[in-house]
Amino acid sequence: MSTISELCRGLVETKKSLNYYLIERLIRLVATLPVTTVTAERAFSAMKIVKTDLRNKMEDDFLVDSMIIFIERELVEDNTADSIIDDFYSLKHRRVQLK
Repeated sequence: MSTISELCRGLVETKKSLNYYLIERLIRLVATLPVTTVTAERAFSAMKIVKTDLRNKMEDDFLVDSMIIFIERELVEDNTADSIIDDFYSLKHRRVQLK
């Protein structure tokens, strides 16, 4: 076994992960570490773009929402204002029409 993922797969296949569960957990944590650091770096990079000096007084909730939309922009590309209003309107009957 030459990689960490092969070692983890071998532990599971031979059922030695039941005896060495702490080692298997450590290997899984090490294997996911690069993914979590990349996610954090993407978040800080997005925050530098979203939160500029002009928008420095932005509240935390609005900042988080703006960053999520910026980071996951591929998921929200197809949404239009009308589709968001329709989804919001269908959640609960409102006293005032939004359209």
